[in-house]
Amino acid sequence: MTGSRLAILGYHKVGGPAPGGSAWYHVPQPVFDAQLGQLHRDGWRFVSAESVIKALTGEERLPPQAALLTFDDGYRSLIEYAVPVLSEYRCPAVVFVPTDHVGGDNAFEGGGEREPREPLCDWEELSRLEEAGVAVQSHGASHRPFSELSPAELRTELSGSKTAIEQRLGRPVRFLAYPHGDRGTDPHLTGDLLEQAGYEAACHCGGGPFDPWQADRFQLERIAVGADTDLSTKLR
Repeated sequence: MTGSRLAILGYHKVGGPAPGGSAWYHVPQPVFDAQLGQLHRDGWRFVSAESVIKALTGEERLPPQAALLTFDDGYRSLIEYAVPVLSEYRCPAVVFVPTDHVGGDNAFEGGGEREPREPLCDWEELSRLEEAGVAVQSHGASHRPFSELSPAELRTELSGSKTAIEQRLGRPVRFLAYPHGDRGTDPHLTGDLLEQAGYEAACHCGGGPFDPWQADRFQLERIAVGADTDLSTKLR
C-alpha cells in the first residue's frame, strides 16, 4: 500500500469558448486558475507523469493526495492560456497528442459538427510545451476509437505514435490516453499490445481518485474536467 490517492484530471481546452462550440470542453483561464487554487487549498499536490509511472511500480511514493493534470489533443491555446497558470502553481502536466494531426486541427471531432475547428500545436510548439514542463505523450496516431481497429491496426497505431513523438522530440513516450476513452473490444489484449510497444501506463475516462499501488496500469481512471466541474466535490 502506498497510502496515496491519485487523481488524474482530464482537460481539453483552456481559454474562452470558440463560437458555435461546446462550452463544456473550454475551461476559461480564470476558471482553470481557480480550479488549481482550490486543489492546492484542499491538500492536493501536483505530480508529474514520471512520478506516477514510478508509483505504479512501487519505485516512488506519491503525496497522500496527488493530482496529475492532463490535456487531450494538444490545442495551440494551451501555450497562451494554460502554461502561465501551470507555471504559477509549479504544476507539471501531460499533453496527449494524436500524431497524425500534429500541426493541423481537430478535424477528428466530426469536422466541426460536434466541436469547432481549432488549431493543434505543431512539433515546434509541442517542444515549447515540453520546455514548460508539459510532457508530450501519446493519444494514438489517428484518434480513431480503438474498438474500430483490428489488432494489426492497433499495433501500428500504438507503435507509430510512440515512434513519431520520440523521433521528433527526442523524449521517451511511456504513457497513453485512449482516444474517446475507448480501450478497444478486448482491453486485456490492448494492454498486452501497449506493453509490447513499450508503454508503461494508459488512462481512460471515468472513475475517481485511486490507489496507484492497486491499479491496473493500463486501465487508469481519469476524471473529465469542464468549466462547471466542482473538483472539491468530485474528489471528496
